[in-house]
Amino acid sequence: MKKILFTILLLTTPACAQQVMTLEDAIKIGLENNYSIRIARNDAQVAANNKGRGTAGFLPTLGASGNYTLTNSDEESNSSSSLGETDIDSWGGSVSLDWTLFDGFLMFTERSRYSELAKLGDFQARNTIENTVVAISRSYLNLVQQRQLLEVASSARDISRERLEKERVRNDLGGSSSTDLLNAQVSFNNDEAALLEQQLQVSTAAQELNVLLGRAPSTPVTVSSDIELPTFGLSSDEIHSRAKLNNATLRLAEQSRKVAEKSAQGARSPFLPRLSLNASYGYSDRTTSGDLLAVDIANETATTSVGLQLSFNIFNGNRDRITWQNARIEARNKELALRDTENQLAGDVQRIHDTYLKQLELLRLEEQNVQAAAQNLDLQRDRFALGASTSLEFRDAQVNLTRVQTALITARYQTRIALLQIEQLIGALEIE
Repeated sequence: MKKILFTILLLTTPACAQQVMTLEDAIKIGLENNYSIRIARNDAQVAANNKGRGTAGFLPTLGASGNYTLTNSDEESNSSSSLGETDIDSWGGSVSLDWTLFDGFLMFTERSRYSELAKLGDFQARNTIENTVVAISRSYLNLVQQRQLLEVASSARDISRERLEKERVRNDLGGSSSTDLLNAQVSFNNDEAALLEQQLQVSTAAQELNVLLGRAPSTPVTVSSDIELPTFGLSSDEIHSRAKLNNATLRLAEQSRKVAEKSAQGARSPFLPRLSLNASYGYSDRTTSGDLLAVDIANETATTSVGLQLSFNIFNGNRDRITWQNARIEARNKELALRDTENQLAGDVQRIHDTYLKQLELLRLEEQNVQAAAQNLDLQRDRFALGASTSLEFRDAQVNLTRVQTALITARYQTRIALLQIEQLIGALEIE
């Protein structure tokens, strides 16, 4: 008895040690580790960093420079003014200030544009994160589906083994033909091959999920045994209303239009004059010493300058006008793209909601089919054991049960995917 208990404990410990990962757990891990999400967040941070007075051109630029020079010269001449060997020690420094006071309102437009770009970066990050969360959810649900299909394939293989063993006994006793035994052997081999193929599908699905979670593909993963279907009762009109407010793709299109409008406004600035303030201060010190000089000669110079510069581009080959015209066209294109996104969103809402409702109806039908097929297989098993049913009739019942079980699992998966798509449309995904 102790040996039996020890064996059971040994077999069940690994399964218990491996914690089951829920869909929420997978999303949480993906939000922390997925490389696409991390890159999207970094890009959003770059856009936020670019927002400010400095990038818009409001602030002046201040520069400083310095120099030091030591020169030695040896002059030979019959002139009385010859200095002979001399050393010249000089150093200096300067500070310069450049400040654009007016640039055709470009700095104001740029400041507004960078603010809109920062918002655009947030929307782009959210859109990327939502798409990645959907991909993680799909991959997770697919792994659950493949594991369920593995159980179906394993059960079908076990039933075929049971049938094959009975056919062998009957054949040995002379109660069945060799044809029935060979058919049973072929059925068992086919189900064994299907089981091996399904094991590969499970392994592939687990690897794909791990990659999306930013983990090593070979990391062991245990998922839930069933696909849960949350209750959902929004109508098509309610879904559309929420989608117009929260859909990430739509908000991204709206923000892209705003950025394009700011760019078009900024493209008008070259048609106005530009006024700049320039100021500088410089200081230099030069000392000359030599054998023929009675005293060292020292020169100090300090220079200060302040000026205004006004410039106006009269004609540059119409390049500024072309740039402005193209910016206006780009703004109109973004407006058209927004309208197209709104139209596509309305179509997606209707299509996905209809798909979800049809999948629910299909799911109920498949559940009824599984119950009927399971009862039929139990009946055929009993009849086959009594010799009242042929081997082929038993096989047909078995194949039919496997088929409807597979259809039920697929229908439940497709229903959950349709609901996931609706959640993305209305911006209901948890991505924080």
